[in-house]
Amino acid sequence: MAYFSKMKGSTKRPPKVNLTEMAWSFFGSFIGIGVVAFINYRTFAGTEFIMIIGSFGASAVLIYGAVRSPLAQPRNLVGGHILSALIGVSAYKLLNGQIWLASALAVSASIFLMHATGTLHPPGGATALIAVTGGPKICGLGYFYVLMPVGLGVLVMLMIALAVNNIPKSRRYPEFWL
Repeated sequence: MAYFSKMKGSTKRPPKVNLTEMAWSFFGSFIGIGVVAFINYRTFAGTEFIMIIGSFGASAVLIYGAVRSPLAQPRNLVGGHILSALIGVSAYKLLNGQIWLASALAVSASIFLMHATGTLHPPGGATALIAVTGGPKICGLGYFYVLMPVGLGVLVMLMIALAVNNIPKSRRYPEFWL
């Protein structure tokens, strides 16, 4: 019975944010994802380069919508994505014929390593999974995937988060660097 009673939850949901906070979250994520997508679809159109991956959407939720969360801080954003990308590419290369096993290993090892290094960033799990399941264009990048789209895309989003999140007096980003 104690096992099932845990499923009731033990605290209340956090309070809702005000309209101003919602507007700044919208503005920051629009600019951050917009710049990365613009580079991908305008600057790199017709080339082999990729600048945007799905996990950046989840990162945008954190770095523009939950700026005080420990999971949204620069250490977590950059470290979580880079480590997870390295693990994802390695899992793909080691277990290429067993995509289901490479997928599970990439995500699980990423979580383990992010915990061990204090860089837990939930979108990093998606970054690792994309390295394995992203199709020929992503998988064909090999370890270049770590630098681009992951590294460069994360740095662009971080620069925009620093610029936008510090405009209003009510916001401050980051809470910490290292």
